[in-house]
Parts: sequence; structure tokens; C-alpha cells
Amino acid sequence: MPEELPFEKPIIELRNKIAELKSFKAEKEIDLSGEIKKLENRLVQLEEDIYGNMDPWDRVQIARLSQRPTTLDYIGYLFTDFLEFHGDRLYADDAAIVGGIASFDGQPVTVIGHQRGRDTKENVRRNFGMPHPEGYRKALRLMKQAEKFNRPIFCFIDTKGAFPGKAAEERGQSEAIARNLIEMASLKVPVISIVIGEGGSGGALALGVADRILMLENATYSVISPEGAATILWKDASKAKDAAETMKITAPDLAELGVIDEMISEIRGGAHRNIAAQVEYIRATLQRNLNELMKLDGESLVLERYKKFKKIGEYDHVNDVMTDTPDQ
Repeated sequence: MPEELPFEKPIIELRNKIAELKSFKAEKEIDLSGEIKKLENRLVQLEEDIYGNMDPWDRVQIARLSQRPTTLDYIGYLFTDFLEFHGDRLYADDAAIVGGIASFDGQPVTVIGHQRGRDTKENVRRNFGMPHPEGYRKALRLMKQAEKFNRPIFCFIDTKGAFPGKAAEERGQSEAIARNLIEMASLKVPVISIVIGEGGSGGALALGVADRILMLENATYSVISPEGAATILWKDASKAKDAAETMKITAPDLAELGVIDEMISEIRGGAHRNIAAQVEYIRATLQRNLNELMKLDGESLVLERYKKFKKIGEYDHVNDVMTDTPDQ
């Protein structure tokens, strides 16, 4: 049973009322078809009104649902013959990053993504989807292997951020992320990244330097969480809802700003409602973008990737004159 979110309460109450009437109709053998039909029509309209007008904080809540499909869920539906690889060949295997080779419509590809757990036990094993340095180094190893064998790369982004613990810092967390950014920028094979849940900070960006950045309608992509931003801006984490609106972290906003290339619509209520139906939306978008990128050679891919990221945002050229100033 999907988790119920606060803004969905009117929908849930109406669904329960319809279920009660159907049960009463069957039990008492009373014809309530007319009343049930009216309520069902009302439910359709209510769902359109609520799901069609969600604010950023509503989308944040959906992106964080434990039932939301994960990287491995999508791999099972979208790809065939998936063979998972393990380890970074330097330290260990990080279960917060999964990756391997697979087939996408007969095309050999490399698939990499963040992986969180469904329950407490799995979340502990996968560190709640927050990778250590060895996770990003495993991802980079698979990317370089894909480039060697001329395989397109698909990256699935779904993390609150890279793990900020002491051990991760000791093993070079910042360097591992920075290395991925550098290497991904120069890969001579098509790279498509898709944000499927939360895309948090450098932990997400380490898989996000791609030719095409796609994003599910109810996913988020930001440099910091709304709670973190609210703490910095207003010294009050309870203002996370206001921060979410200010930060422009949702797919519609980021598509308008040019940070992502395309938003993928979700089925009504979110991808967790029906993953099989949602996958068809994703498959068609991945196929189209991959077909377009496969027409470019390696040098063209690198050049177009460079142009893509250079045009994000606005900046001015300022000619600064360096002068020596006396110590104050």
C-alpha cells in the first residue's frame, strides 16, 4: 500500500468513501450505482486538481517516498541481461552505487546508479543511498570500461548526497567526486543521466555530467536539501517548504532554467503508483535521446557536452587588474 502524503488526504478520503459504498451495495444488495458513479467522476476531477497543481514541497515528499522505484527496479524493467560488477579495485565495494553491463533494445550499454534501501536493514547495507569514495571510483571504473568498449552509459541519480562521514573524507570523498566530474566531461561515448528521486549536491553531480540530463516530473535536483537551505538562510529548518519554493529544485523549474534537458512525465500520483506504466514513459525518452546521440562521434560528443554546461546560468566577463596592496 503506497504511503499517504498530507496533500493527498482528500483523495484518500474520497477513495475510501467509494469503497464503502461498493461494499454496502454488495452486502445489502441496494442499487447505489448512480451515487458511486458521481463520486468516481468527482474523484477523477479531484486527482486532476491536486496532482496537476502540486507545489515544490509536495514533489519533495514524493521524491523521498520509500516506495518510490529505485535504480535496480528500473534496471529490471528497462534492460535485459544485466550483469552487476563490484568494487573499485582500490579499496572496497560500495553498495550505495550499483553498476554493470546490460542490453537496451539489443544495444550493449553500461548502467550505473545510486541505490537506496526499501527497509531499515537494506538502507543500512546501502548506507541510505549515500556513496563513499569507493562508490564513485567504482562508477568511474565502469565508465572508463564503457568508453574502452564503445558502450553508451546510462546513469540513474537518486541520493541525498555523498556520505559526509569522517572515514569517507579520509579516503578522499571530495577528490573522488571531482575526478568523476573531470572524467565524465571528456568521455567519448554517449552519456545519459536521469534523476529518478532525490538528486542531492555533489553526490548527485558525480553521475550528472552527461550529454542529456533527464528528470522525472516529481524528482528534485539541488545543491542542498530544503532543510539545509532553510537552516542557512533563516536559521530555521522548519521553513523547508519555503526554501523548496525559493530554490527552484523541481523538474518543471529546472527545465525552464535550462539546467536539465527534458522532464519525463509521471503517471498520476507518482511513479510508485505503477512502475510498469511509468517505465514506458522512460523507455521512449531514453530511446529517442540515445538514437540522437549515437549519430555523433566521440569528439563531437565532448564538444557538445562542453557547450551544454557552459551555457547554464548567467555570468559576466570582468577584466580585473591585479595590484599589490599593502598589508593592513
